[in-house]
Amino acid sequence: MKKSIILLIAGLLSGAAQAAVSGYPVVLVHGFQPDNLASRPTGNQVITNGAEYWAQYWRDRADVRIDWPSQERVAGKIASDYVWPKLQQMSRNGTCASGCIFVSHSTGDLVTRYIIDNQALWLQNAGLQPLNIVASFDFAGAGGGVELADLAVNVASGGGLIDGALRLAISLWLGQIPSPSNIGVLNDLRVNSARQLAAFPDDRVPRLRFVGAGSDFLGATGGFLPGEDDGVVASHSSCGASSVASFNSCSRSVAMDGKLASVSGPSSFMPYHYPMLMSEGYSHSDMINNSAKDEITAANSRGSYLNGDTLQFNTYDEKRGWWIFSSRYRVVSNSNNTSMSALVYQAAN
Repeated sequence: MKKSIILLIAGLLSGAAQAAVSGYPVVLVHGFQPDNLASRPTGNQVITNGAEYWAQYWRDRADVRIDWPSQERVAGKIASDYVWPKLQQMSRNGTCASGCIFVSHSTGDLVTRYIIDNQALWLQNAGLQPLNIVASFDFAGAGGGVELADLAVNVASGGGLIDGALRLAISLWLGQIPSPSNIGVLNDLRVNSARQLAAFPDDRVPRLRFVGAGSDFLGATGGFLPGEDDGVVASHSSCGASSVASFNSCSRSVAMDGKLASVSGPSSFMPYHYPMLMSEGYSHSDMINNSAKDEITAANSRGSYLNGDTLQFNTYDEKRGWWIFSSRYRVVSNSNNTSMSALVYQAAN
């Protein structure tokens, strides 16, 4: 009897791991954690922080996490001390042998791009099999840089004037005014720096983007960010645009709130970056939580993985308003009562 129960539990756990996203193991790469700049975590605390970061939704739906401390640099200790050991472990375990999907949030988008650009060469040089990454789901991606990071670094180095509005914006985001000794990954998040880090990866892994335009800071940070933003990241970055500009959407024909109209959106994107879902009501942190915040629309309702498999969202168009004042809106089905992360997970399965 005991043996049967043990086998049943083992089977359930194995099945859960194998079916993370349509049978593909999921690898989580979290984002910037501002409190790390002061606390400077190491060892088990980095792992604990990583687990807490994803606790709302994705943690229990993933097979692997790549946890890293924000007081370090992407191409420095983050890569050598935190990313590289995980890549070796995943290769030896065959985690991605039949394909795997990375899920990133915020600065995790930038870390993931660096991984995608380098993992095959690193692993081959170590006599190991490269990872077969079929797609990356990037929530509130900061791979195009964060203007607030430029401002924070300038202030920390004494190179910028700081008024009350800027001090408030930086304090709300970071919880502190940084000093030259605790900038860490903020250096990599500066717009020009981020866009030069692994900007043209050889690997063709699709980066499928999910974008919000709400704010956790009552709009206090928005004045320092061009175009629509999620309170931390401007749309040029989260959409994956190839250039920095003041964009109001990831699409030129669908607004963030779903209105079908001509809007200011990117005309081109970074290599293999494809915007998919957008919502005016989701803030930077809301994107990976398990709470529905607003209706969601689609810049693109269908995206492809590297191996040809697809991620598809059901949408419908509806007319709102009266007579000549009416407009048409595009809505993702069930988005009024399903969180952004849950919609992606359900569609992927």
